[in-house]
Amino acid sequence: MNKKSALDCSPFISRQDKEKLLNQRAAVLWLTGLSGAGKTTLALGLEKNLHLLGFKTQVFDADFIRNSINKDLDFSMDGRIENIRRVAAISRLFLDAGMVVINCFISPTRRIRQMAKTIVGAADYYEVFVNAPLSVCENRDTKGLYKKARNGQLPFFTGIDSPYENPEKPDLEIQTHLTNEQDSVKLITEFILPKIVYHS
Repeated sequence: MNKKSALDCSPFISRQDKEKLLNQRAAVLWLTGLSGAGKTTLALGLEKNLHLLGFKTQVFDADFIRNSINKDLDFSMDGRIENIRRVAAISRLFLDAGMVVINCFISPTRRIRQMAKTIVGAADYYEVFVNAPLSVCENRDTKGLYKKARNGQLPFFTGIDSPYENPEKPDLEIQTHLTNEQDSVKLITEFILPKIVYHS
């Protein structure tokens, strides 16, 4: 008789069983880019597409996270690292629950994004670079954040007095100054669909 492994004896329902129940493969999409590049807009459009196709999703964006579980963090580099560490850990929990997670965070440095990828797990992490020039992002800024940053009212603002390092090898790059919203959402949808369709 074969002995059961420790995993077989676990009291927890496995991710695989949850994916089977939900009829989908879990994944984490990480949308990175400057403020104003279009991350949240594309994330919400993607979620609507996937919802219509029957997928169970969860979007996390910076405004929600910063105003809830990460209210205690500042925008210094240490604060940014901890912000993303917590988001990645929460994303891993949702991943283990069989969900498709869509994150939209500036995630300004390669080190920070690598940390998120390590926490989530490289096999389930898909990096989408939402790319737009700084000048375009400033022109789109309805909240006036860039203006405040240039006036010294928002310290550590990415792109002004805090660096943004472009991803070197993202899984997908969307240039939102060249591609309209509808086509951009379509590109991301077509990219992720083959990875989350369930095959028994």
